[in-house]
Amino acid sequence: MNKDCLFCKIISGDIPGDITYEDELVVAFRDINPQADLHQLIVPREHISTTNDLTSSHQMLIGHMVLTAQKIARDNNVAEDGYRLIFNCNQHGGQTVYHIHLHILAGRQLTQLG
Repeated sequence: MNKDCLFCKIISGDIPGDITYEDELVVAFRDINPQADLHQLIVPREHISTTNDLTSSHQMLIGHMVLTAQKIARDNNVAEDGYRLIFNCNQHGGQTVYHIHLHILAGRQLTQLG
């Protein structure tokens, strides 16, 4: 845990978050500035600043994050219509909180990328 990290504070309960799912590896909560009807963040309990800090030892964790997103999509009845998963990395990648997190967005037609 990083005592200065916003997401670490949500995970520890020091500040409130609208938590929708949690297990031994991750916590999911609603984004405070949603970009779609369903916009949640899946955050590992382990503080990892950016995706550049991942190592091969994190493979299971990243897979677990993706499978958690799949569960959230199914639980919210958006899996069949579709959803988007996004990791942002560093400033130019749009990362604003330096604790890796996977965005899941769904509930409307999302625009094509590229």
